[in-house]
Amino acid sequence: MKENIYHLIDEQRDTLLEMADFIHDNPEYDGEEVQASALLTDYLKKNGFEVQLGLGSWPTAFRAVWHHGQGGPRIGLLCEYDALPGMGHACAHHLQGPSIGGAAVALKNAGIGENFSIVVYGTPAEETRSAKVSLQSEGFFSDIDVALMMHGGPDTCVDIKSMALTNYTVVFKGISAHAALAPEKGRSALDALLLSFQGVEFMREHVRDDVRMHYTVSQLPGPVNVVPDHAVGSFSLRSYSTEVLAEVCKRFEQLIHGAAMMADVTCEITQTKALMGKIPALRLNELVMENAKACNAPGLAPAREKTGSTDFGNIMHQLPGCCIRVKFVPAGTSSHSQTFVECGKNEDAHLAILAGAKTLAGTAMDIITVPDLLQEIRADFEAGRARV
Repeated sequence: MKENIYHLIDEQRDTLLEMADFIHDNPEYDGEEVQASALLTDYLKKNGFEVQLGLGSWPTAFRAVWHHGQGGPRIGLLCEYDALPGMGHACAHHLQGPSIGGAAVALKNAGIGENFSIVVYGTPAEETRSAKVSLQSEGFFSDIDVALMMHGGPDTCVDIKSMALTNYTVVFKGISAHAALAPEKGRSALDALLLSFQGVEFMREHVRDDVRMHYTVSQLPGPVNVVPDHAVGSFSLRSYSTEVLAEVCKRFEQLIHGAAMMADVTCEITQTKALMGKIPALRLNELVMENAKACNAPGLAPAREKTGSTDFGNIMHQLPGCCIRVKFVPAGTSSHSQTFVECGKNEDAHLAILAGAKTLAGTAMDIITVPDLLQEIRADFEAGRARV
């Protein structure tokens, strides 16, 4: 049966690769992925899926559904298609939609006898505003039992976890004055920002080893001879534990208020992004890697222990999920790099699309056809939640 699914994916090869190359050559960003979402939804419509373009507050998000019978496993296939502002497809999101579309169409046409549903979600703006977070809060993703994704990378592997993340913009407001003639009349917003940076450095000694804290000046404070009355900083806090990060964020906000008090200025703290860490789904990871091996995916490697942050973490905080990373660049290559862009249309990238589709379609077929496998995956996920 899986050989049939592989054949059905290979039959789509030319169209899938053309779509990926088009998305690569026409990068779109931050919820403006009009061409990419239209291309992918048109393909799914032509292949018999019921498509809704525009979900919640995201015009370029989509949901495509196909049911076989009543009930059965509800397979979620998620894809991204946004690029990095200023860099193009330096994270290889252009590979995802075609790979997911190929898997979905092959599953639909595979002649599987059991009841099941395929639900494809197109999720924009992962690199910027993390659409999955707001889509989830608006009620989406509650119609799937597992969430599967594909991503290009330097190795073919899965992730054990991801880092929870909270981003802040902090604005300090003081009183402007001539720095030489009347310094006593000024209250420096920049002093407060610099104090907050120093406070983060002192705090760094007293957090768990996996906590990461980053900061930068977001706006230049102005001429040297004027006490700055306005200063803006951006802060990013991370931990592999969503719960640990919540405590770190509480301490950070107290730190900001303290810096404002020391400089005798006011502060405004705005949380701009909040991503959860993944709950490990180890049984599902194992199943995905078995299917990667079965379809001869290139560059098989152990699961990644050290990872960044993703809005997929919010989905995986609620239900079992897995993203297969498929090799298409040399081992050790960093994502968000020019190498990702330069390799985005080469033969290895094209093979990654097909290998990702075969891996996920094979995984979905196992979940649909093997008795009690979905229950086993759910039980393992709940055990992982308890450990976290």
